[in-house]
Amino acid sequence: MKEINEAMLASLRERVLPSMSAKRFRHTVAVEDMAARLASLYCPEHTNRLRAAALLHDLTKELSLDEQISLCDELGISVTDFDRLSPKTLHARTAAAKILLEYEDFSDPMIVDAVRWHTTGRADMTLAEKLLYLADYIDLSRTFENCVILRRYFFGADPEKLDITGREVLLRDTLLLSFDMTIRDLLSEGALIAPDTVNARDALLLEKKRTDA
Repeated sequence: MKEINEAMLASLRERVLPSMSAKRFRHTVAVEDMAARLASLYCPEHTNRLRAAALLHDLTKELSLDEQISLCDELGISVTDFDRLSPKTLHARTAAAKILLEYEDFSDPMIVDAVRWHTTGRADMTLAEKLLYLADYIDLSRTFENCVILRRYFFGADPEKLDITGREVLLRDTLLLSFDMTIRDLLSEGALIAPDTVNARDALLLEKKRTDA
């Protein structure tokens, strides 16, 4: 895949704008900014790929459930009872599929997979998947209590001053905290919990326990 430059990102920003409300677009641009900030700490060479993933991550977020299901049918994505009862997870799958079909310049597996897993996470997430997931959670447009807590937790550790090992531990522990928060909230609401979210949390916790042993 050719390198993604500023002109391509500017064009992509304009292209996704019509599919989003003003509020959703502000969030999207804020996630792009946070993704760039996180990439500078962990993988500067992939900054523009993560920015592109951020611009595409909520491409289908504001579709209704019926529209999501119709799009899934069109794209050949199977829809389960879980999906119907937990529709917020569908947009990650439909957005990833649309990238492959309609945004060929950005169909890099790193971008597609980061978008695919930015909502639920999964076991053994790649670095790009982790960074987009976190950027979506703690971007500066987010004011929910958990988002504020998580943002303070991460940046309060002064990641710029840590070595790479310290940064990796901070990222792991921040993601663990985020999954714990999400699962706790879903339990309190009596909502379904995506198995991929549980698997993501358990994989990180197992990694932590092995390291601490």
